[in-house]
Amino acid sequence: MHPAPAAPTAPTLDHLVVMATNLDDGVAWCEATLGVTPGPGGEHPLMGTHNRLLKIATPDFLTAYLEIIAINPVAASPLPARARRWFDMDDPALKARVAQLGPALVHAVVSVTDIRTAVAALGAQGLDRGEVLQASRPTDRGLLQWQITVRPDGQRLFDGCLPTLIQWGPTHPTDHMPASGVTLHSLRVQHPQADTLRAAYRGTGWTTQAVDTGAPRLIATLQTPKGLIEITT
Repeated sequence: MHPAPAAPTAPTLDHLVVMATNLDDGVAWCEATLGVTPGPGGEHPLMGTHNRLLKIATPDFLTAYLEIIAINPVAASPLPARARRWFDMDDPALKARVAQLGPALVHAVVSVTDIRTAVAALGAQGLDRGEVLQASRPTDRGLLQWQITVRPDGQRLFDGCLPTLIQWGPTHPTDHMPASGVTLHSLRVQHPQADTLRAAYRGTGWTTQAVDTGAPRLIATLQTPKGLIEITT
């Protein structure tokens, strides 16, 4: 068994978020699009969601994984009536698009070592990345714990191109995740407000990711058993 990679000491891409209407649709999409079956995930009591995971790490993206996430219809602790889930999952337009067109890449999450400092840096630029919430889910190896930024309205911001921030506890999901046969070849970001987005990335310390000017899109290129596959928002 190979040792887990060292935890990144600078902000880095943590995971890509693919939203599905339900997890069965998400699994079917993964098998048809990427040629592999996603591994197990878990439930998020805080948000009433659940997921399946796929390790996509490479030397350039040391701890990256793909998250296929859906609202859990049988969540034990449903959200309060006015609460909103992370990643715009309660946004009517996004939900309708995913229901009509199928699972889609909607967002990226960046891992930081000091989440409150990163949030304050964005706030100094007039960007409200949201509250820092404590979250956890049980696994067969113990409790997985993290801190994550979630706005009360659940918005991703910048059409999903401004990443959510996460700070993990002592264990990262990929520490015990097997290779999937899929790896992240590249991530491209483009947005009409590219200068503002670049400044935001610098503020959080995520300086390795370029931003091009153009229509708002995240474009991930993955090496898969089916060859190079591009998924995009």
